[in-house]
Amino acid sequence: MNLPELFKMLASEIQQHIVKVIVGFVLMGVGWFIGHRRARHNWTKREFFDRLNFSLNWIEEGTLKLRTLSERHCEEIFLNKPATEVVLKAARAATEANPILSLSEKDYWYYLNSVLNELSEQFATGHLKKAQGQPVSSAIYLICLTCEAAADLRMRKVRAMVIQKSLLTNLPAASPKLERPHHHIRWTTLKFMASEYQKRPYQFLELELSV
Repeated sequence: MNLPELFKMLASEIQQHIVKVIVGFVLMGVGWFIGHRRARHNWTKREFFDRLNFSLNWIEEGTLKLRTLSERHCEEIFLNKPATEVVLKAARAATEANPILSLSEKDYWYYLNSVLNELSEQFATGHLKKAQGQPVSSAIYLICLTCEAAADLRMRKVRAMVIQKSLLTNLPAASPKLERPHHHIRWTTLKFMASEYQKRPYQFLELELSV
């Protein structure tokens, strides 16, 4: 191969690599722009469907209490993108009248079991103590996937509702006191969950938590 041919070959290789680099930067820029725009849209509308909030609910001295146990990206809990996309689609379709995620009955257990595994891991110490015969406090809880959609809701997220089974199946007839005015939304959700548990128990999963 003579020198001119060598230079020509090198120039061709460099040109191809430059094109690949430019295309790579363009695609990266487009991806950043779309992601940034989506994030701004979500912030403006206060919609964070990609987040899964583990929400503990109970009544203490006549007051409804809501506390976050943890919050994770949905994809960390449901393990793969197709499963996560199904959950997010159901979350967006949830309404004020029906905040429980509408998922296939035959698949519902798998989604709830992913939530159960995360919760069980959080309370691993209590489970180990119980297995070793050490004194613990245990209770049976129900978990349910929701996405509340009331007009005065501060933000929309997928929520794994966690509530003692004995409380959900025996909610007081009268509304409890509320820590915050907008907590009336949660009370409405819990009453709806109590009704749905009787009609569609597959939307709930039972687990024992020990501390």
